[in-house]
Amino acid sequence: MIIKRLAVIGVGLIGGSFAMALRRAGVVDRIIGVDTDADNLARSLSLGIVDEISDDALSGVSGADVVFISVPVCSIAAVVRNISPSLPAGCIVTDGGSVKSAVVSQCDALMPPGCRFVGGHPIAGTEHSGAAAAFPELFAGKRCVLTPGLTADRESVETVLRLWTAAGAVVCSMESGHHDRIFAEISHLPHAVAYTLVHAVGTADVEGENVLSYSAGGFRDFTRIASSDPVMWRDIALMNRDALLASIDGFSASLAELRRRIDNSDRAGLTEFFTTAKQFRDGIV
Repeated sequence: MIIKRLAVIGVGLIGGSFAMALRRAGVVDRIIGVDTDADNLARSLSLGIVDEISDDALSGVSGADVVFISVPVCSIAAVVRNISPSLPAGCIVTDGGSVKSAVVSQCDALMPPGCRFVGGHPIAGTEHSGAAAAFPELFAGKRCVLTPGLTADRESVETVLRLWTAAGAVVCSMESGHHDRIFAEISHLPHAVAYTLVHAVGTADVEGENVLSYSAGGFRDFTRIASSDPVMWRDIALMNRDALLASIDGFSASLAELRRRIDNSDRAGLTEFFTTAKQFRDGIV
C-alpha cells in the first residue's frame, strides 16, 4: 500500500486506466471518481474502476492523499483553483496532461501551504475516450515523464514515481520546458499532421469522387490518431503553441525539400531522402 485515498478527476481513458492499474497492483486502498459527465461517472462506478463517485470536485478530493487530474490541458489549472480550498495538508496533486510548462507554473501558484504539485505525462493512449475505454494494461512498459515544479519535494516526487511504476510505466524526470519541446516534435506534430492529411484528402475534389472511400490499411494506420478527441488536441495546440509552431515550420521545410526533389525528378535525392527516413524509423522499432 502506497496511499490510502486517491481522487481521480476525469475518469476517462487515462484517469480510468490509472485507477484500474493501481487497484490491480494493490497500492491504493480507496479510489474516488470525479467527473462532470454523469453518465460516464456512473459507468466508472458500475465497471469497478472507482469505489465511490462525486460530481463535486471540492467534496471529492476531501481527505485525499493524492489527486490525479486527467482533464483537457486548458482546464487543469481551473480544476486546481477549484479544489484548492479542500486539499488536506500534505496532499499531492499530479496530472496526466501532455503540455507541462504552463500547467506546472500555473498549478504551483495555486497550491495551498503544505500541498505539492508534481507534473506528469504518461506516454500512452488510444484514439478512444471515456471510462468504457479504460484498461489496466494501458501504461505497461510505456514511459511516463515527471516534471516537478517549485512546490514539489523529494517525498512527493518519490510517491508519484512509485504510483506510476506500480501502474507499469517506466518513469523519468525532466524540466517542463524541455518536455514541451520534445513532445511538440514527437507527439503534437504527428497529430497535427494526421488531422491535416485527413482534412486535405477528405476535402479533395477528384472528379467528384469520395477519395476517402478508397483508403486502405496504410492510410488508415497512418491517420489513426486523427480519430482522437478534437477538443483535447485543440487545447494541446494552443497550450504548446510556440513549440508546436516551430515543429510545424521544421516539417514544412522537410516537405518542401521533398517536393523540390520530386519536381526535379531527382532520383538519387529521393532515394537518399526516403532511405534516411527509413533508417530513423527502423531505429525506433
